Amino acid sequence: METKPMPLGQMRGQQDLDDFRITSAVEIQAILRQLLERNTMVTLSSPSGASYTTLMWAVDPTRGIICFSAEASDPRLQQLLLSDEIVAVAYLDSIKVQFDVDGAVQVRGGDTALNASFPRELFRFQRRSSFRVKPLLSHTPTAHFRHPALPDMQLSLRILDISLGGVALALPKDVPNVGAGIHIRRCLLELDADTQLDVGITIHHVTVLNENQGARLGCELEGLHGTDERALQNYINQTQKRRNAMATG
Repeated sequence: METKPMPLGQMRGQQDLDDFRITSAVEIQAILRQLLERNTMVTLSSPSGASYTTLMWAVDPTRGIICFSAEASDPRLQQLLLSDEIVAVAYLDSIKVQFDVDGAVQVRGGDTALNASFPRELFRFQRRSSFRVKPLLSHTPTAHFRHPALPDMQLSLRILDISLGGVALALPKDVPNVGAGIHIRRCLLELDADTQLDVGITIHHVTVLNENQGARLGCELEGLHGTDERALQNYINQTQKRRNAMATG
């Protein structure tokens, strides 16, 4: 059972949090927009135990506010608003994201909403060694495995991004859906000419991108050990270096 999230004001004094702390307004905005665009569930809670699960409705850095959907008649929301400390927790590809919700106020109009100040600090609980990288445009890394519901169908899915712990795959719209919670025992990752890994994957999230692009499969990597793990770390490092060189060159 997960413990109640601690307000960031109390977490700042703890050690080893710099690996997770994000203070760049641009990066904070990018993460909040992911929550918005993916319709990711966000749980708002207080130290007293009040809890309310909702969706991000708007991200407006110009006005310095964020907005959540809200049900005015829900007693859980009213109990939550009695607290001076509210913490938001959400998950992006199994990575926990947490930030304080300051200045929360219920706004009534055509729709009820919950407005709050744009967070100045956000924690993404993913260590730097596991940062995800997007493949370079000059390469097309691919994941090969049999469709779990149709064993005769061999899938070759484009890798959208990858880390030591997970990989995101693009499922075309014309391919039968693959559900969350499914474990694929054997999956071949072809990252480049020198890096091919035989791994297992478990699909944790299926996000429909739009009618024309199909879905995004957020997967956990399993069975990486020794040489394969070092090969993947090297691929991540080299890809990141090339991206940085292209950005500065």
